[in-house]
Amino acid sequence: MTEMIEQPRYLELFESGELARRRQALYAKLSSCNTCPRACGVDRFARPNGFCRSGEQPRVAQAKPHFGEEPCLIGTQGSGTVFFSNCTGRCAFCQNYEISQQGVGEDWPVERLADAYLDLQARGCHNINLVTPTHYVAGIVHALELAIPRGLRIPFVYNTNGYDSAETLKLLDGIVDIYLPDFKYGDDKNGLRYSAFGKLDPSTGKIRAGYFESARRAIGEMYRQVGNIKIGEDGLAYRGVLVRHLIMPNNVGGTRRVLEELAAISPFMSVSLMAQYYPTNKAARIPEISRGISRAEYEDAVACMGKLGLDAGYVQELSPAFGSGEDFCVPDWRDPKWATPAASAQYTV
Repeated sequence: MTEMIEQPRYLELFESGELARRRQALYAKLSSCNTCPRACGVDRFARPNGFCRSGEQPRVAQAKPHFGEEPCLIGTQGSGTVFFSNCTGRCAFCQNYEISQQGVGEDWPVERLADAYLDLQARGCHNINLVTPTHYVAGIVHALELAIPRGLRIPFVYNTNGYDSAETLKLLDGIVDIYLPDFKYGDDKNGLRYSAFGKLDPSTGKIRAGYFESARRAIGEMYRQVGNIKIGEDGLAYRGVLVRHLIMPNNVGGTRRVLEELAAISPFMSVSLMAQYYPTNKAARIPEISRGISRAEYEDAVACMGKLGLDAGYVQELSPAFGSGEDFCVPDWRDPKWATPAASAQYTV
């Protein structure tokens, strides 16, 4: 069912002065950084630091229209995607490891980031899609504050790995229109093993700031803020949460537990079940994740989603090259002329 499209709520926060207050609060977190659940406590104003190896300024790899997202985000003109460098995790299988782990990109002043938002809007993009934004939220909001009086009016999409602090997210209430989080793992152990999420306490053997609990709390907070995905008459999302879950070989992602937790947050949760795992980066050296997923593994996940009644969202149609990684676009991040083509992976509602 389509609805009347509402203006982004960040416009109201700007007019009231609340957006400036939020920006100040987010920057304040950087002096002893607790922006993400890991809470390294480093001074990011002094130098690029902490687990994410990031300083005060956002580091950006690319900013351009993207056509490989879910249909409700790309429409006809694409999603205005800003790919941020570095990350709060180090996934052994990351397809974008050159930017997420090797830091390919450039440090951008917030004025340049604001220019990018406006350029993407001018090119007809339907939203500003912030990919891996968690560690740069202060600069992201600052750039938004600069872009609004110059005419920015399209939805803000927070496209994250799910390892987010619920406390930080509260400062984004009313700023983010669409949350697009991953929910990668159903337990903390695998989150630490395959993605370095959390910290192992050697004295107790317990994992602190683990992935599952952090993502569960974060997605709950996201849902509290914006609720179910809302679609306008043009078929585009303008508010809400859409959760992605990547199916992994040998069920290391704990798919059933992830889906059960999402259904517990809301039986109406929109889920995008992703089939594009393949062993890139370091995954080929880890036996249990050194192959692509099978059709049976993906179909089992689809069946589980159906049994839980999570029927608002997307599944992917599997191509003949399924499991090889050949049918998914992986960009050359070191090529400044790279432009994202339409991905061949097809989504169905």
